[in-house]
Amino acid sequence: MDLTRPIATELPVAIECNGLAYAVLMASPDDLLDLAYGFARTERLIDTVDDVLDAEAHRLDHGALVRVTLSSRVAGRVADRVRHRTADSSCGLCGVESLEQAMRPLPRTAPRWQGEDAAVFAALAALDVAQPLGTATRAAHAAAACTVAGAIRLVREDVGRHNAFDKLIGAMLRGGLGWDEGFALLTSRCSYELVEKAAVSACPMLATISAPTTLAIDRAAQAGLALRVLVRPDALLAVLPYGA
Repeated sequence: MDLTRPIATELPVAIECNGLAYAVLMASPDDLLDLAYGFARTERLIDTVDDVLDAEAHRLDHGALVRVTLSSRVAGRVADRVRHRTADSSCGLCGVESLEQAMRPLPRTAPRWQGEDAAVFAALAALDVAQPLGTATRAAHAAAACTVAGAIRLVREDVGRHNAFDKLIGAMLRGGLGWDEGFALLTSRCSYELVEKAAVSACPMLATISAPTTLAIDRAAQAGLALRVLVRPDALLAVLPYGA
């Protein structure tokens, strides 16, 4: 019997800031403006949505290009850090030249996580139907913004776990949404890069379906970020309460 199924699309996405080539990401071709906004925020190129003056996505023969124009207030950050970097879906900090650049201090997350673990179980139960790309292909990650009670507010998907979270953060920025004491649920392991994205975006708690690394735990502790990992329908591991 012949079986067919959708295959996840992956292509190079170049991000250009103020006319300078900043990065090339291997990503899914959907929600590219969300990706650009979220990437700029978690790279700390911008602080607020108002720092982006314009953004345009263009499909090319062999990939996509997103051109971002940043305000003069933050333009110097691009000039200081720009380099033509290529990152794949399992890579975090290609092109960073020093340990100091890789381990920049993280902001303390706010507001504090005050929710119950039951909210994580509720969000996990609802996530399957909220990730059509992942359900169809079994080759994409999802990042969900959830309320403190566990209701899913917004989901973004990508073949790369970093990209999925950046898309979510970017969509929230563009939509004027805050975490509102809620949390992020990711269908991935808890890597240090995801912890840093959560901290930079002021997310109170990060929940993932797979295990953390030691560096992820250390960075979460520095940021005061609550972690819930190895999330299953009937179990999870609370690695860090807020302020650990």
